[in-house]
Amino acid sequence: MNFVNLGTYPPRQCGIASFSRDLRDSLVNAGHNVLIAAISDTEPYTYPAEVYCEIEQETREDYLRTARKINNNPQIHMVIIQHEYGVFGGDDGEYVIDFVNHLEKPFMMVTHTVLPHPTAGQKVILQFLARKAAVVISMTRRSACLLEKVYDVHYEKITVIPHGVPLFERKDREGLKMFYGYTGRQVVTTFGLIGPSKGLEIGITAVKKLVEKHPDLLYIIAGRTHPVLLRKEGESYREKLLKMCSDLGLDNHVQFVNRFLEVEELGDYLYLTDVYLSPYPNRDQAVSGTLAYAVGCGKAIVSTPYEYALDILKKQRCGLVAPEATSGALAKLLDEVLSQPALKKVLERRATPIGDSIKWPGVADRYVDLARAVRRTRTPARLKRQALSSSMAAVAAKEKGTWG
Repeated sequence: MNFVNLGTYPPRQCGIASFSRDLRDSLVNAGHNVLIAAISDTEPYTYPAEVYCEIEQETREDYLRTARKINNNPQIHMVIIQHEYGVFGGDDGEYVIDFVNHLEKPFMMVTHTVLPHPTAGQKVILQFLARKAAVVISMTRRSACLLEKVYDVHYEKITVIPHGVPLFERKDREGLKMFYGYTGRQVVTTFGLIGPSKGLEIGITAVKKLVEKHPDLLYIIAGRTHPVLLRKEGESYREKLLKMCSDLGLDNHVQFVNRFLEVEELGDYLYLTDVYLSPYPNRDQAVSGTLAYAVGCGKAIVSTPYEYALDILKKQRCGLVAPEATSGALAKLLDEVLSQPALKKVLERRATPIGDSIKWPGVADRYVDLARAVRRTRTPARLKRQALSSSMAAVAAKEKGTWG
């Protein structure tokens, strides 16, 4: 099949850009064609050849021009829209409505944020897009329930496809620790673009509560400052965290890796990790690619109680979720794992098969199955509901086992 993916794309650095690239690469590896409609901000980007057209985020006409270009290409079968309110221009990302209103190709919408208490504008935009979409994809069952109950999306239109995980090369933990200079340390890791919404202060304070009992503890915070924050404030936020660590006497227990990690190096940091810490303070966070990656590497995980963690970790008993987003609650759970090697092994053993089931090749196959189901329903109206329901049922059946 021939797809166009609408969303951010590398070299722009954000979670959706990485998601778009991973999905595109997996579809191409499976024999499909994927062009990219890339949403850009004020930074000049040198995009790779697969970028079919570029949309300047706040230029409304670009959305119309791109829709017309896609409509005029008879080879394109399906559009995939990566929806996140902050990706598109206008209030609450409303400019994507212009794109959809002029698009004549069917599209699948991937919902990266499903808010339980949206503003009126956020709700209207997501409802409109869902109504126009051939299929609405959520990454967890909790998000699917919100789509139905809060946004009035009919359940037959919703399909749950989990966040994909790269095919990280499995490596020996102690060998990696030796290579990176962490021999003899118990390593707790958090990675991702750094900003105030990540809860790093909670994680750092939790580490402070543990270092007396665990003097070999090292907390690695890996990732560069979020580009948007960097443009607005420079490195003032990172400097604030560094000062916090210094004031708490944690210079030997907290290390910052100040760069955007590509997949191979990121895999190294995850595989040398003893416990992955996900300290997000926002309970409404519907998806976390960083947490999905940690599950994909079979890590023992400790997390604050946000939506994605509750769905992935608590529901499937493959990680420990704190009752509240506080340093004390996280410190208690981290201590349990660091003090009990057997518990760490149990959590890793439970996470590994779940991580294997969400590797990108199998997840990409789900997208293809769904796109083919949509294409089959472009038949007389009386057959559409029956065909789509049948296809959805077949796709949903795969959720119970390993995809591929």
